[in-house]
Amino acid sequence: MSRPAVRSLPPWLAHAFRAQRGPVPWSAVVRGALAAGPLLVAGMLAGRTAEGVLAAIGAMLAGINDRPGSRRASVDRLGTPALAGAFGLLAGTYGGQHLSAVPLTLALTVLGLLAGSISAVGPVASAAGTQLLVTAAVGAGTPAGPPAWQGALAFLAGALWLLLLRLALPTPGSLAGDFRFDGERQAVADVYDAVAALLDAAGTDTAPARRAALTAALDHAQDALAGPRLRRHATSAAERRLHARYRAALPLAEAATALAWAGDPLSARASAGPRRLAAAVRDNTAAGPLPAPTRAAPALRALDDALLRAAEAFDRAGSGRHLTPGRRGGMRGALRAMTGTAGREYGLRVALCFGAGAGIAQALHHTGWYGSHPHWYWLPLTAVFLVKPDLGPLVSRVLCRAAGTVLGALVFAALAALLPSPAGLITLVTVCGALLPVSTRHFAALTAVVTVLVLALIMAGGEPQACLGRIAETLVACALVLIVGHLPMPGRRGARVRARLTAAGGAAHAYLVHVLAETDDHAERWALRREAYRALAEARTAIAVSAAELPAVARHTRGTDQVAAVLERLVDTTTACAVHLDDTGRLTPRHTDQLRSALRELEAGGRDWTGLRTAA
Repeated sequence: MSRPAVRSLPPWLAHAFRAQRGPVPWSAVVRGALAAGPLLVAGMLAGRTAEGVLAAIGAMLAGINDRPGSRRASVDRLGTPALAGAFGLLAGTYGGQHLSAVPLTLALTVLGLLAGSISAVGPVASAAGTQLLVTAAVGAGTPAGPPAWQGALAFLAGALWLLLLRLALPTPGSLAGDFRFDGERQAVADVYDAVAALLDAAGTDTAPARRAALTAALDHAQDALAGPRLRRHATSAAERRLHARYRAALPLAEAATALAWAGDPLSARASAGPRRLAAAVRDNTAAGPLPAPTRAAPALRALDDALLRAAEAFDRAGSGRHLTPGRRGGMRGALRAMTGTAGREYGLRVALCFGAGAGIAQALHHTGWYGSHPHWYWLPLTAVFLVKPDLGPLVSRVLCRAAGTVLGALVFAALAALLPSPAGLITLVTVCGALLPVSTRHFAALTAVVTVLVLALIMAGGEPQACLGRIAETLVACALVLIVGHLPMPGRRGARVRARLTAAGGAAHAYLVHVLAETDDHAERWALRREAYRALAEARTAIAVSAAELPAVARHTRGTDQVAAVLERLVDTTTACAVHLDDTGRLTPRHTDQLRSALRELEAGGRDWTGLRTAA
């Protein structure tokens, strides 16, 4: 469908036609091809087909989480969900073997409540909660498989095999420097490119979008540099150099934001320095001479000073041990997210969907509805994916899941009738594993690829073809999630959005207080600025998802995008104030007027922003 046609659709329908864009991640495609298919073959050759199928499922779920980023960050991004999935398979298999239908359904409902609450913590926790429930459903629905501990180990081995491929195989550009840090280098280089793009956009209508792109680049680099270390204080020179280059970008980003806030166009010379620094990071070389911008204004002087400090950081070997801090909060922040309004609401919806899906599936199983296919895990498994808000608005998820399942099942039915077995099934698993990293750009495409892959694994495991049954179960799960997703819950609707906005307001308050206190702790200021912009980006994402829900749901968060815009303007102004105070020690009437205007707008919205008002 053309873009004008999509824009003419209502938001809840238009979202289903949107897909992410970007270059093909060829390295991830290669890893996908070397994961599920070879594991299935290894299991067959060893006479352990059931374990080979579970290992392939583990690799498949890890492949869904195999996104661009650094190698070491992938240890957490792939490994934590894999451990949760192994535990879920173990618990589900034991439950399916020892519990009758009603106690098993209650146990799965409680597990859904726990996993749903955990999912509110963040992306990795969300992936872990999903894998926990998916594998619990598989284990409970197939209790006649291998012993629980063997199945869990096979699943974990499959996921760890993909993680090993992620850590060992080279990626494009990885040979330019230390092989271990290719993802980190690219992430830091993207920050300098984003700074240059923002400087080019100063004084134009594209400046807000460029500033948002800079925030995304900084978030990605921060995550890439926060991967695990075997020895936290004895890091390599290459790693220390990368952290120093990331930290050198923070004052540049601050100065670029202040210049964009001022709204005056800049010469091309202003962005030339950051672009040369980006190339130096990407090629792992020294910065060399950098063109200096004019020093006609405080923000331009800050940019020139930041370029000078960056050049010094690039030319040093990186002998210090100071590392880039990660996000704040830790275990206490995770517990607050789990027990907060958003965590409780999401946990309740997941528990209802997962528990009801398991109960309905078992009831159908006992009536003989499944026929020659005795396993009932598909319905609750589908409900788990459908109820996840980080996959998009509810109606969009349901439409994409239904369309993807129908398409995948029909494609598999046609190919299964034509291809020889088992070679054809192995080929399908291998091809689908390679397609996974590309299909993650659209939920319907991902669903279609996963459907073909899983149906091929089911037949390879010796079970009959079940395309029509899977389509029917998917449609039942879609109806279930639509009903549960629109049920009223304790508290107000839109808790996820309000929680994100509250966090963004708190981060903006902390940043404003620090800047107006005029302390000399620049590292703390840059960390607070990072947290403020990151919280705002997360709020914007939650608001966009809510706005694309059905009108009856979207109305509960109407106007939150304006609140987020005011908060962004406040943080931009605070950044401009910080740069100006560094240079002159006082604020101009424009700075104070912008601060007061933003605070008045926040107060007019009926929210309690007392802390912000007091700080200003």
